[in-house]
Formats: sequence, structure tokens, C-alpha cells
Amino acid sequence: MCRIAGFWDFNYHGQYDIEGIATSMRDTMIYGGPDDAGNYCERQRGLALANRRLSIIDLSVLGHQPMISEDGRFAITYNGEVYNFQETRKLLEQKGYVFRSTSDTEVVLKAYQEWGFEAVHRFRGMWAFAIWDKVKQELVLCRDRMGMKPLYWYYKDGLFMFASELKSFHKHPRFSKEIDESVLSLYLRYGYITAPYAIFKYTQKLEPGHFLIIGQEGRIEKRQYWNSETYFLKGLDEHSKWLKRSEDGIIEELEDLLRESFKLRLIADVPVGIFLSGGIDSSLLAALLQKESAISLKTFTLGFHEAPYNEALWAKDVAHHLGTDHTELYCSHKEAFEVIAQIPELYDEPFGDSSAIPTFLVSKLAKQKVKVALSADGGDEQFFGYTRYWLMGDYIQKLMTRPVRAVASAFVNWFPPERAFWFYKRLRFMLRGLHNFKNTYLMFHQIRGTSEPIRQYDLVNQFFSDDDLRQMHLNADKDHAFKFNHFGKNDFLQAMMAFDLQTYLPDDILVKTDRATAGASLEGRVPFLDHKIVEFSSQLPIRLKYREGRSKYILRKILYKHVPRKLLERPKQGFSIPLHEWAEAGLKKLYVEYLNKDRIAREGFFNADKIDEILQDYLYTKKINSYKPWLLFVFQMWKEKWL
Repeated sequence: MCRIAGFWDFNYHGQYDIEGIATSMRDTMIYGGPDDAGNYCERQRGLALANRRLSIIDLSVLGHQPMISEDGRFAITYNGEVYNFQETRKLLEQKGYVFRSTSDTEVVLKAYQEWGFEAVHRFRGMWAFAIWDKVKQELVLCRDRMGMKPLYWYYKDGLFMFASELKSFHKHPRFSKEIDESVLSLYLRYGYITAPYAIFKYTQKLEPGHFLIIGQEGRIEKRQYWNSETYFLKGLDEHSKWLKRSEDGIIEELEDLLRESFKLRLIADVPVGIFLSGGIDSSLLAALLQKESAISLKTFTLGFHEAPYNEALWAKDVAHHLGTDHTELYCSHKEAFEVIAQIPELYDEPFGDSSAIPTFLVSKLAKQKVKVALSADGGDEQFFGYTRYWLMGDYIQKLMTRPVRAVASAFVNWFPPERAFWFYKRLRFMLRGLHNFKNTYLMFHQIRGTSEPIRQYDLVNQFFSDDDLRQMHLNADKDHAFKFNHFGKNDFLQAMMAFDLQTYLPDDILVKTDRATAGASLEGRVPFLDHKIVEFSSQLPIRLKYREGRSKYILRKILYKHVPRKLLERPKQGFSIPLHEWAEAGLKKLYVEYLNKDRIAREGFFNADKIDEILQDYLYTKKINSYKPWLLFVFQMWKEKWL
């Protein structure tokens, strides 16, 4: 874990201190790299690279960054870990390269020297890096396949900047802080902002699996080198081949792949622990790694006093069975409120996932004993873990026989879902678990058997509707960038998972984990997102992921070899917080402070009457989703901090 930043000012003529600005930019992120810091500057070109280092591999000064090649041609600032770096190093040594350090940074730099852009295809891990080529006068940025490491970039009036976190840009005197209203609408729709968009104009996130090449005179080119959608489509094309394979053989192949990938994430020169929730994914991660370890692995769990949200008891039982060295912390609304005040600093772009609070608290807990923590993020998106996946198919397949489906199809064609909200509200008791109209829309879409292409807009939970946004006087012309151009009408389940892997996972789940762990000066690693696992899982038929009312079918088959079924057989419980209960305990006061009508009218971002309507509905009638005032409150806190 490190933090990187830098800029290339094509109009620089000595107007400011380049090294001083680079230092200020990098040091906004000191918590993410407290062990070391450095800059590389070429003043005559207006160029600077900067780095804050959290030392994990090669703790010596030889791992210092930015790192320069022996011939002086290349300079790198790098955030992440390449877990198979020793294997790549051996190949480079055979080609005559000599290494001064034992760090993976030097391997990444020399691999780029040898293979250029093709080097990343040899890497297994997570990364965001910038490499300066002095001969070509070219700056190359790269983000890992799954988007585990963040990378923002900015370009306006000849100034190019990049950084791990948006807050870094505020330290450059030429940064333009102009909110993109349509991106604000994205945030309010979904609770997060998906790549390539960012809250400010002229600012973007580099998408996962992409290079960004900046050449002379500000020429910018983007190249994609990897895409998980490719493997979903390959699995659909080869579906019959998968059905002919032995199920036991597939399970064995996946277990071997999981075991190898998980073990790679233990590579470190510092202590490593595991976030354990007691669910399928984290229990499997802990089980496979503990079986390979001669010592008790350290596991960490956060619990809540509110029973419906508490998984700590389950995690404790799993930890006891596996024999891990387990630590747990129970969170009250008092600890949570202390973190709420830090959200604008930790998440320097509007970010509405309230589970960021417990993620930060469990990261601080883990940091007391380890410097690296493994999380089980990514299992839901790959192995059919979310309720919304299986509800879409389950109700159609189980509740509707072929004759009933034919009647339903005729009815839905006559009564299209766009006008079915009244109907939906009255039948919702029949659709247990379908909590929003978009899910029902997609279900109707499948009942109709329509040949229309699947729209990404139909697959996403939304907090604020387009009508809400219009009433708030916001422009809502942006939507998720990912398109389902190659999925057919019968592929909606695969399309939902592909969508989440490319949007919800990197832009919500991984953002949450990255900022929370960095804020605690802890490196977070995500073993389930080894690209070899993703490539394999994306091709699996649905029947190996969901069967007989059970999600994660294939993972359960592996896990039950190591952990008794009785410790895990319970309804799925997401990592969420008792937001409504905490609102009763004091959050309402903050809502009234930040969302009162006079303040909103004075600041001028929203229609004050509409915001007041939302606030009053939440406070008194309870007719709206509790996330609506939460998302508005988080934005107001962010705006107060950064504008």
C-alpha cells in the first residue's frame, strides 16, 4: 500500500515551486504511506512524480520511491502489490537484469523496461502506477484489472495531474473545483460515482484494466488491456462444454485455484491478518489459509449491539472451529458518530455506502496487530451472492409454470412495467425481498421475453429517481458507462454479475475498503479478485453458482469440507449498519443541521422545497427510504469540507 501523485504542466514557466507542490500533494495522503516519502522532478518540463510509502515488501531504503532505472530513462511511482513478482524477477534475471532491492516495485519497473505495455499481463495483483519515459517524453498510467487500487486524473488548460485520491489535487494552485452536476445526480441515484466519472469537471477515474498515455503537448490516449466481460461471453459461448464436464472436477479445479491465489496474498515482510464476518466467503478464505499455516492466523470481526446486524457471534464460532487468533470489537452509535465526522476526509468524493463506517473501525482494530489484512470482497459478484440476482430468476422459475408464464407475459405486454408502479405496490407482498421497482421492472422484462437489449439502467438499485432529481433542479443526463451490447435477452443473470464486477465492485465496494484500510495505515488485499479466479468464475454456468435456493453453490461445496454446515446455514446478511436505529439516537440532529431549508436555499445547489419535503417525510411520516436523507447529508458534509 502506498499513495501516489504527480503532474505535468505543459504551460509551466517557473510560476510556482514544483517540488513544494508535489510534496503538498503527496502529504495529503500521509496516512496511506506513513513509512517513507519521495519526489522525482524535472523542472524544465514542469513534471513531478511523488510517493508516500507503506512498507510491506523490502522494508529497507532500497524500496524507496519514486524509483529510477539504472540508466536514468525511467521513473516509477507505484501503489499496490504484484504477488508473483519473484517469478517475474527470475525471468528478468535470465535476460541479464540485475536487482538492487527485493521489492516488487523494482520488478514492475524492469518488467516495463523489457516488455513495455505487455508487462502487465505477467502480473498477478493490484496496482496503480505512473511511469515516466524520459526518452519518449511519455507518461504512462496504469490501473489493475479489477480496480483494487484507485487512480484519478485531471486535465485542463495544459495541466495534467494524477493521484490515488482526489484530495491531492486541491494542493495544486491551478486545480479547478467545479462540481459536475450530472455526476452529482449519479451519486444520488446509486450512492457512489462510477468510473470514468468524478465529482469535479475535468477530472476522471481511470477505469480498471486500462492504460492512460500522456504524450508531448498534452496528447492523451486510453487503452484497455483486460475486461471481465470477455470471460462471461466465453462461458456463454461454451456453455455446452461446461455442462459435459464433471462437477467434482470443476470443484477441485476451483479449490486449487482459490488455495493458490489466497496463499499468494500472504507474501509480505510484515504480519498479515483476515477480516472474518462468518459468511461463506470470509470463512472459506480463513479455512483454506489456516489449513496451510503452522500458526494461528489473526482474524478480526466487528459486531453490533443491534441483533439484526450482528454477525460477530457467527464469526466467533467459525474462528473457534478453525483455531484462529480471533479479535472482535462491538460498535455502538457513539463510535460510529466519531467516524461519521471523518467521512469527508477519508472519502474525499461523495460516497454514500454507510458500511464504510464499520469497515474503517475493523481496519483500525486490525492495525493494532497486523499491517496487512485480507478481505473477502468479490465473492458475491462472482458466485451469485446478492439477493437481487437469484430473486430475478427464482420467482419466474418457481412461481410461474409455463401456462402461468404465458398468461403473465400477455398481461405484461398489455400493461408495460413503465406504468406498473401502482400494480407493483399492491403486489409487493407477493414479491418478498424485491425492495425496489427496478428489480420488478427487470422481472417483468424477462416475463415478456422481449427481444430488447438489456439496459444497464434496469439492473441497478436506485435511491433517487429521475423525477426526484428533476424536482431537486439537477441535471441527470449521465448514466453508468458500461453497456450490455453483447448479452442476449436470456443472459440477464450473467449480465447483472458482469455489471457489478465492472461498476458496483470497483466504485463502491473496493473504494470503501481501500479508503478505510488506508485511513488506518493498513494494507487491504482482496484474494477473491485474483484475475485467474475471476476469469474462471465468469465462465461457470449459473447452476454451479445457484441451486435449490442456495447461492454460492460451488463455494459451499468446497467450504463444507473444512467448516461444519451448521455454522454457516443462515440467511444472507450484508455488511451494513443500523442506520435507522442510529438516526433515532442522534443522527436526526445532524440531518436537521445540514438539510434545513434555510441552509439549502442559501447554498443554492438544490431546490430547498424538495429537500425539505424529503427531510420532513423522513422525520415524521417514515414513508421514504432512510438512505435518501443519508446521501444528501453525506454530500453536504463533503461540500462543507472541500468547497
